[in-house]
Amino acid sequence: MSEHLNDDCIFCKIIRGEIPSFKIWEDDRTYAFMDINPVATGHALIVPKFHTPNIYEAPEEWLGPTLGSVSRVARAVRDEVKPDGMNILQANDKGAAQSVFHIHFHVIPRNLGDGLTMNWDMVPGDMDEIGKLAENIARRTSDI
Repeated sequence: MSEHLNDDCIFCKIIRGEIPSFKIWEDDRTYAFMDINPVATGHALIVPKFHTPNIYEAPEEWLGPTLGSVSRVARAVRDEVKPDGMNILQANDKGAAQSVFHIHFHVIPRNLGDGLTMNWDMVPGDMDEIGKLAENIARRTSDI
């Protein structure tokens, strides 16, 4: 798998064992480990063993297995930590606060009143505007 990795990427170095990690799951396509800067107890990261900076450039054949591992790890964290809920987070580009440019998924256990700020209030949108945007996005989705 090393032919799919980048020499300068911290996550690729973790996958290759050049940087230590607290591994919690590994298969031939993915690697999962504990986040060493956790926002909650049980915060884990799942990465494909394929270097790609974001979801836009990620080959679909790597995304499926990666999401399968995300689900597996989320269930294991849920069963061990017993949180009130779970966020699965994946950020793309600096505007979304992506800090490591190797696609990765966060499994973040949540508890009621934990104070984490990644939730937002539900504010109804303009239905006409949403409908028009949906049509435009659907058209682009068909073209990709």
